[in-house]
Amino acid sequence: MYCEVALPVPLDRTFTYLAGPGAIPLRGMRVIVPFRNEKLIGVVLELHSKAPTEFEAKPIETVLDAVPLLSEQLLELAQWMGQYYLAPIGEVLRGMLPLTAEVQRTVYYRITDIGRDLLAGSFDGADAGGASGGAPGKRKSKLSTEEQDIERKVLTRLADGDPVKLSTLRTATAATLPLLTAMLRKKWIMRENTAVERDARRLERFAVLVPETRLPALTAKQQAILAELAASGGELPLAFLHDQGSSASTLQTLVRRGLVRIDERPAGFSLSSMGHVNPTHALNEPQMEALASISTAQGFQPFLLHGVTGSGKTAVYLAAMQRVLDRGQGAILLVPEIGLTPAAAAQLDATFGNRVALLHSALTPAERSEQWHRIRRGDAPIVVGTRSAIFAPVPNLGLILVDEEHDQSYKQEETPRYNARDVAVMRAKLAGAPIVLGSATPSLESWQNSESGKYKRITMAERVLNRPLPGVELVDMRQEFQQTGQEQLFSRLLISETQAALDRGEQAMILLNRRGYSFVAMCRSCGEKLECQNCAISLTHHKPLDSEEAIASAGQRLECHYCGFRRTVPKKCPKCESEHLYYLGAGSQQGEERLQEIFPSARIGRMDRDTVRGRYDMERLLARLHSGEINLLVGTQMIAKGHDVHGVTLVGVVGCDHALSMPDFRAAERVFQLMTQVSGRAGRGVLPGRVVVQTYHPDHYAILAASTHDYAGFVARELKYRRWMHYPPFGVLANLLIQSKRMEEAAGWASALGKWFEKAKPEGVRVLGPCTAPIARIKQTYRFHLILKASSRKALNAALRGSLAHAEEAGIPRRNLIVDVDALRLM
Repeated sequence: MYCEVALPVPLDRTFTYLAGPGAIPLRGMRVIVPFRNEKLIGVVLELHSKAPTEFEAKPIETVLDAVPLLSEQLLELAQWMGQYYLAPIGEVLRGMLPLTAEVQRTVYYRITDIGRDLLAGSFDGADAGGASGGAPGKRKSKLSTEEQDIERKVLTRLADGDPVKLSTLRTATAATLPLLTAMLRKKWIMRENTAVERDARRLERFAVLVPETRLPALTAKQQAILAELAASGGELPLAFLHDQGSSASTLQTLVRRGLVRIDERPAGFSLSSMGHVNPTHALNEPQMEALASISTAQGFQPFLLHGVTGSGKTAVYLAAMQRVLDRGQGAILLVPEIGLTPAAAAQLDATFGNRVALLHSALTPAERSEQWHRIRRGDAPIVVGTRSAIFAPVPNLGLILVDEEHDQSYKQEETPRYNARDVAVMRAKLAGAPIVLGSATPSLESWQNSESGKYKRITMAERVLNRPLPGVELVDMRQEFQQTGQEQLFSRLLISETQAALDRGEQAMILLNRRGYSFVAMCRSCGEKLECQNCAISLTHHKPLDSEEAIASAGQRLECHYCGFRRTVPKKCPKCESEHLYYLGAGSQQGEERLQEIFPSARIGRMDRDTVRGRYDMERLLARLHSGEINLLVGTQMIAKGHDVHGVTLVGVVGCDHALSMPDFRAAERVFQLMTQVSGRAGRGVLPGRVVVQTYHPDHYAILAASTHDYAGFVARELKYRRWMHYPPFGVLANLLIQSKRMEEAAGWASALGKWFEKAKPEGVRVLGPCTAPIARIKQTYRFHLILKASSRKALNAALRGSLAHAEEAGIPRRNLIVDVDALRLM
């Protein structure tokens, strides 16, 4: 028997392997197979008896599963995604199975014949023959003497021919990863990857007091441990004892003497450490009507739940999930960002208890594996998570809910570049289950689907308990400058309203949608911006906590938010050597600092990617906000999404409209959505809310519509522009990105594809480009792109497949082409 195996490589095909002589895998099982010099984990898609004629099939090394992990429904969904998004099926399946903790990967290095010959001969000038792997030339090496010595040490360590583990090799030779990579390119050494199955269970070790034992003479430290155990019911986690200062050697002595034993138990898992859950109210009439529509749906039925902010959409979700659970089925709730999972998980935990599972990227690999298996066994029929949770193996799926369905975070920005909202609709169709897309500001694509009858629209136009929507006041920052004579981050109205809210004992939020302290460091003499060495983007200044200067000082940190590159501020401009370097623009860190100066008695918190890095950071911050420990919160768009804090009565919006100048046809839609969403954080409790929006574009239709909560008015105008320009939802769009480490290579490939499109003239498809991408270089990779617009998806798909076939004929590597179907970001 032979197996067709999908592997996580950028190739649009499966690979044939020989099954046996051991267990024969079934469709949907994982296997470990040899692939070049590596061992890869693949998924079996087909079994057959036809032997390949062009090569000898290698045997499968290990079958990892006793039964198929992926159901026929999920395999069908993966194949649809591969076709729709033109993504290799192996990479789609890799994203579906978050089980990396169950396989241990190890990297080994071996010496090659070239490396052995080199070691036996002279090492002088060794770098010259590198690129082609030939013998050393006569030119001197560009490497330092120390680096050449390390290369010799690496070859000497590998000289016996046995594979050596990467960590062992680096420890023995002090070789860096870039140096080993260079030796690989010169073909002096070769790399091998192995993969073996391992136990991914999360276990916690406990120290347990052994009862009824006669106590011998003990040291003070031993007595302290026994006393601690006795006072704690006879057992404590080892981690707790170590945190309390108990040494491992003292504990081992007690174990040897039979006074304490060590037990291993499954580690606990907390859905959410947030103790606060907002009280629930009886469903009002619009909520009951929405619930009735969802609960009575037979089979596949997509709903668009358009409810204003604070209308109680979450209560409808919970009630609908309870109905599904009562029927013995499961449900998936998607939320756009990890930041929203703590609150959602806390509500689900309070409602459904241990029948809830959590899936998102902030979990450890072992935690993700554990949650995935709980779902598959049926222990957790309710699943909450970010976009990858749509692949949760819920056995009897009865309902899918997508909260904030308009959010860009549902679009994955790496292969496979899927939109979880659209994948959710297809999964619901395959499962024969209803799906609810909820939002106060639906995407125009979903809105148009509800207009055309593809989706059934449910409207909740009022807030719960008849609470009013917040009043919005616009501040024209052009007039503010004329009246005050100086550029200020916060307007006089926003300052006075914030002070009044704090004086009344209420809470306020201020949106400042930029990270860092300042987003440009610039030379005032020549105008040079300090850019990332890897990306064509300005470095963002992150100010040390103890610094108070506005002038750029040497030693302060500059960071690239695309690749993570960091450097200190130079003493002089690298171009003209002027010392006049200044910071321009304000980010959330500067906003926090200014607010502390203006409101010295306020309890200020900041929510952005710098303060919220892990799962528990967000939970702690939200708990402080709910408890009132924080009464003034400043942050990026993370503060705008779904948070239900009843004490917030004032929201300030600063610099939201800069996005209107971005080269993106969706710019107005995003500004309207962000303004509406953040405005909806105000007045969700008993007290009414108020919003102050600072803008340089007070007459823009998106700003005006958001200030009056007029979604219908905004949609009517925006759809008119989209129809004129044949942009989605009145057409389909894809971004074809060509990238390479060498600019001339990327430009040549882009030109070749552009000429193919000119010659092929695909019917019904308009091609824009090729041209340099708006961000021309990211992570040392040069980027060019073509934008394809079509009236039908069939025409777009055919054009993209034709271009990929031509690229293969022209020798353009598939890994250097990124196909982004239904692209949301064109940068």
